[in-house]
Amino acid sequence: MEINKQANGSKLNVALSGRLDTTTAPEFEKELKGSLDGVTELTLDFSGLEYISSAGLRVLLSAQKSLNAAKGTMKIVGANEIVKEIFDVTGFSDILTIE
Repeated sequence: MEINKQANGSKLNVALSGRLDTTTAPEFEKELKGSLDGVTELTLDFSGLEYISSAGLRVLLSAQKSLNAAKGTMKIVGANEIVKEIFDVTGFSDILTIE
């Protein structure tokens, strides 16, 4: 998995490529948690993400809770059909903002 971050004031854009699973989720969680201080607008670009597991979903839920506490927003853009189907089946489509 590859993580590319771009910060612009209180906005953070994170682009992921590869697989977000039990092997890579801890690295993503560490990167994300270390970058969320002062962030009120988080955009996750999943156009390069091939797959997401329950471990990856847990990281997304944690990030959403952090942003909710900071009165911020989080959105996911560019998810492929496989990832969108995982969001639908798990009910995450109702919890997260997916564009």
